[in-house]
Amino acid sequence: MKCLFVVLALLITTTTYSQTTFNFEDAIVTRGDLETNVYEKDSTANALIIFELGNSYVDKNNFRLKTEIKKKLKILNKNGFNKATEVIYLYTNKSNKEKVLDVNATTHNLENGEVSTVKLSKSEIFEEKYNDRYSIVKFTFPNIKEGSVVTFSYTIESPFMFKYKAWEFQSDIPKLFSVYRTSIPGNWDYHAKLVGHLKLFQTEQSHESNCLQTGSGGTANCANTVYVMKDIPAFIQEDYMTTKENYLSRIEYELKTFRGFDGRVNNYSKSWKTVNTELKTDKNIGRQLGKSSYTKTLLDDSITSESDPLKKASAIFKYVQNNYTWNTKYNIFNAVSVKNLIKNKSGNVSEINILLYNLLNEVGIDVKPILLSTRPNGLPTKLYPVISDFNYLIVQATIDGKSYLLDATDDFLSFGQIPFRCLNQFGRLFDFKSDSKWIDIEPDKITTIQHKVNLTLNDDDTFSGNIKTTTSGYQALRYKKRYFKNNPEDYFNTYKNTYSNIEFLDYQVETDDKTNPRFIESFDISYTANTINDKIYIDPFLIKFFTENPFKLQERSYPIDFGYKDAFLYTLKIDFSENYEILDKPSELKLSLPNNKGSLILTTKIDGNSIMLFFKFNFSGAIYDPSYYESLKQFMSTIVDVQNNSLIVLKKKL
Repeated sequence: MKCLFVVLALLITTTTYSQTTFNFEDAIVTRGDLETNVYEKDSTANALIIFELGNSYVDKNNFRLKTEIKKKLKILNKNGFNKATEVIYLYTNKSNKEKVLDVNATTHNLENGEVSTVKLSKSEIFEEKYNDRYSIVKFTFPNIKEGSVVTFSYTIESPFMFKYKAWEFQSDIPKLFSVYRTSIPGNWDYHAKLVGHLKLFQTEQSHESNCLQTGSGGTANCANTVYVMKDIPAFIQEDYMTTKENYLSRIEYELKTFRGFDGRVNNYSKSWKTVNTELKTDKNIGRQLGKSSYTKTLLDDSITSESDPLKKASAIFKYVQNNYTWNTKYNIFNAVSVKNLIKNKSGNVSEINILLYNLLNEVGIDVKPILLSTRPNGLPTKLYPVISDFNYLIVQATIDGKSYLLDATDDFLSFGQIPFRCLNQFGRLFDFKSDSKWIDIEPDKITTIQHKVNLTLNDDDTFSGNIKTTTSGYQALRYKKRYFKNNPEDYFNTYKNTYSNIEFLDYQVETDDKTNPRFIESFDISYTANTINDKIYIDPFLIKFFTENPFKLQERSYPIDFGYKDAFLYTLKIDFSENYEILDKPSELKLSLPNNKGSLILTTKIDGNSIMLFFKFNFSGAIYDPSYYESLKQFMSTIVDVQNNSLIVLKKKL
């Protein structure tokens, strides 16, 4: 621990901490910890980690990985009471499991000017099975009140050296000071990866000779490292992001090599060339790819005789969509059987898309498998091969020099479209005749949504007209699923209930193929505007794209990930008689995001007895760096303001 104390001393003597009332130096509870009930740097915080320390090392006696954890937690108000329960996940397999040792917790309160303490009872510690891989130990701190400070500690003992303890510096509450100390014997060589955008405040490294010894005289030296991070903001999830695991600041470890005292060497880290070879012979992937014995009689002559390769590929894609159902399981490396899929008409992701691969390959289409990680699963590392990072398989078909990404698990997808869950930046394409490579996973077409509204002012000051909505890409996918999965009357009633200010009289859907990349619908409507004296106040945006700004954080530290490029268009035309005149209309507006990453335009035009409004905005990027957040926030605020606060005012002529 000498190295750690050096780091702490250096920190304390070289920095001035803005919130001096909290003791962030150690786990000792001070009156300042108890008396201070607001965290100045984040007034919205309900709880706060004042100090935490992790210490991981290999036990000299039993050669097990031990991680000692000590924390000091402040409950700022009653909304932070949910942080009064600690949950510890313990990995287990058929032969062994992790354990929790020496659990201690004390709640400190300030009552009538005096400090009172209550200790956690051993009977209040519970363990239960979580799933096949994990059990959990959990306990709730006693006597929690607003202003309580809890100190707690425990040790995790693990027999699994391949899972060196990761350390999460960031969580959903802020932390003042976090220290992680590691001691790794030279027998084990790990990839260490710092995830997230936050920078380490300090790192100290040292070397310890003969830290580990065996009874036979074998010894190992240890690499000791101390990682320090301070003033860690809470991670707050917001719309338009992938899983938080992509962005939470933490240190992770992946075992590369183990060297035994007896001279044996086990290599766990592989090259992509090695992975390529292994997947080629894997019974769940490589041996299923290219199997034609089960597929030769599946396709009709009308498909196999098609001379146009693109039409043929599209027909095969639709055949798999229509005849085989995804059972919602991924299982891309587990019990994959194309034969069972054909028999049962239902299967997992790998089975369905490998069948698609085999059928395309059989008719001479250039096709390759792609492994990827879905948006909820997180980004795979590019630093080295970690095959367990992947949880999904899709197909790339190349026809006349153009590549199409295909996934037949969803019968609403159009040819060349993959599910939104797969839009996770990149995947690994495998060519078993050569090697594999990273490829970008990004739609090649912009997704669009357009509302076209035509209104006519009647003699009774009501409006009649029509709304036509045209969507494409992922917007169309959303609309198609809502329409085709519901009774048409129920679908129509949804509009009636959502837009109570509009009377929907009739509707028509022009799209009859649920795989069509576009969805078109139209409604006959009646609309009554607000009339005061001789003036008619019209809300020009009968249907709105956004009713509120989804971006509400003061600062966002992770990317804004829409998944695809998007364009929105709204047009309105109002016809009125010569007995009326335009008294007021929305002001024209133009706005752009930095570096042409998006634009907004609002125009109005009066032509005789008609007024026309044109409103368009777009996002020309699928993913935006956090540096764009403030601009996007203002951009979206303008969009919402235009839709919610625009008016057209007509006045009867005298």
